[in-house]
Amino acid sequence: MVATAATSSFFPVTPSPDSSDSKKKRLGNGSINLGGIKSKTSSSGNLQVKANAQAPPKINGTKVVTPPAEVFKNEDGVSFHPPRTFINQLPDWSMLLAAITTVFLAAEKQWMMLDWKPKRPDMLIDPFGIGKIVQDGLVFRQNFSIRSYEIGADQTASIETVMNHLQETALNHVRSAGLLVDGFGSTPEMCKKNLIWVVTRMQVVVDRYPTWGNVVQVDTWVSASGKNCMRRDWLVRDSKTGEVLTRASSIWVMMNKVTRRLSKMPEEVRGEIEPYFMNSEPVVAEDSRKLVKLDDSSAEYVRKGLTPKWSDLDVNQHVNNVKYIGWILESAPLPILETHELSSMTLEYRRECGRDSVLQSLTAVSDNGTDEIECQHLLRLEDGSEVMRGRTQWRPKNAKISGNVGQIPADTA
Repeated sequence: MVATAATSSFFPVTPSPDSSDSKKKRLGNGSINLGGIKSKTSSSGNLQVKANAQAPPKINGTKVVTPPAEVFKNEDGVSFHPPRTFINQLPDWSMLLAAITTVFLAAEKQWMMLDWKPKRPDMLIDPFGIGKIVQDGLVFRQNFSIRSYEIGADQTASIETVMNHLQETALNHVRSAGLLVDGFGSTPEMCKKNLIWVVTRMQVVVDRYPTWGNVVQVDTWVSASGKNCMRRDWLVRDSKTGEVLTRASSIWVMMNKVTRRLSKMPEEVRGEIEPYFMNSEPVVAEDSRKLVKLDDSSAEYVRKGLTPKWSDLDVNQHVNNVKYIGWILESAPLPILETHELSSMTLEYRRECGRDSVLQSLTAVSDNGTDEIECQHLLRLEDGSEVMRGRTQWRPKNAKISGNVGQIPADTA
């Protein structure tokens, strides 16, 4: 269509005498307006035609001035036009070149929009452009740049920032696999049965916190854990050096979002997620020590009156699990926060809390005679119901940690 329009603009079509005669016959008497041609019948009965001047042609929005036709004069001074030859009937080549260039650029743009496929066949890129699946489709990888609003007073990323990166990659992993339908990571079969994922246990080890402007690379994968649970692991590294920054492992179970009760894993759901399981050991060795239940007599520091904000709720209408970490640190003593940094934590989520919940944060400090400090934590509702137990380890700030270049565990299936 574009080529036809371009050609017709340079090679005007001359109407045939037959068509001209037939048009005259159809005009007849009276006043007629056809496409800018005004005609009316004079008093003498002759047909007078007045043609409106046409606007100069445009190419890419620029007016093109057509040079006037060349006129010659004979010896007697009578003007006449040169004879019609092949040479003087050729089009203006600059206009033709401009039209060809326009068509070429439009075709190139369309081709670039269609050429979205990955260049490497061994690497599948998710359609949302937020990460990629590697290692035979079992590991999801995503990079994050540490923003200025994600760092704290120590000019390093906060533990909440690290946890948000873990949560984001987990969701993007499910979405890139084509299993995300509704809610936080719910698969199609889970949606049919009103099931959602909830985390019950989390272990995190931080070797070094990134700073503003650093780019971290987060790898995550899932594995089976018992009959009704799923384990998800994360490995966070410096994208430039490969240095391991954070390792984390978590256990997830299913809950009915209507009854808010835990549920067994249906076989239909297992069939959806089992092809993505990696047969590997946890990236963090399980800490089998029992978490202590604190009360008013054993807790040294208590913070009361903690309430969720609307922005703390996730799409499943309960408080995001990352918010719990901020709450348990609310009762941590300030001298520890000023001189130490969180190096590891073990969390057990026991109950969800909603928008109207009012919570209390309890902390007890254990001094083992070294520079490192261990704290026990409890997050509970005002009526005493446990929401989360936790244990955190703290090391002196600026302590040198021997980092190793981490490797994703190989699938031993």
